[in-house]
Amino acid sequence: MCFHNSMSAKAIKLAARYGRKSDIVEIYQDMLNEQYHVNAFNFPKYPIITTADEIQVFNWGLIPFWTKDETNADEIRRMTLNARADTIFEKPSFREPIMKKRCIVPSTGYFEWRHEGSKKIPYYIYLKNEPIFSMAGIYDRWLDKETGEEYDTFSIITTDANPLTDYIHNTKHRMPAILSKEDEEKWLDSDLQKADVTSLLKPFDANKMDAYIIERDFIKKISTDPTQKA
Repeated sequence: MCFHNSMSAKAIKLAARYGRKSDIVEIYQDMLNEQYHVNAFNFPKYPIITTADEIQVFNWGLIPFWTKDETNADEIRRMTLNARADTIFEKPSFREPIMKKRCIVPSTGYFEWRHEGSKKIPYYIYLKNEPIFSMAGIYDRWLDKETGEEYDTFSIITTDANPLTDYIHNTKHRMPAILSKEDEEKWLDSDLQKADVTSLLKPFDANKMDAYIIERDFIKKISTDPTQKA
């Protein structure tokens, strides 16, 4: 599953890539800038593209709007780091966001492990000709009624693996749903019908991707703050 992402592009390049302003991202510059490895299990803040005219900053791990309290929120977000394309319209946490609250999760690459017996071999996976590419995502906003604080959070959508990622991710056979450039703004259109949304959640062309084995200690290269709440 896609729990380890990379965002090594500076805010100004990210803004230019998506035609958005970078005002909000610059507030979080120290936290977001040039992260080789972003670990979803820390529920980090991350730059997100919506229909807004500037880049947003949400936390990874979707908290549905109907969540009761903070304890419930902490439990749910551990299970919503990813959303499976084949069940996304059925799951209570995802079925409203997939129709009305879709977003783009920018990436410069992501990490997966190949299992060979007792060995886990880490790979870095990327697109050959796109330094920054788009993963399909969904988001939601939760209001903590006890504190009055609002939380914007997101999930990355996964789909079936293509031949390249199937070889690497040989236990779960999944990959993030990657959008082509021409489909990015279409994905954000809240008027899309279910069939149109589904058609965009397909395995990406393996010929346009590549991967290589990396050092096993890459997971230690973390610059996010694990104490960040929601």
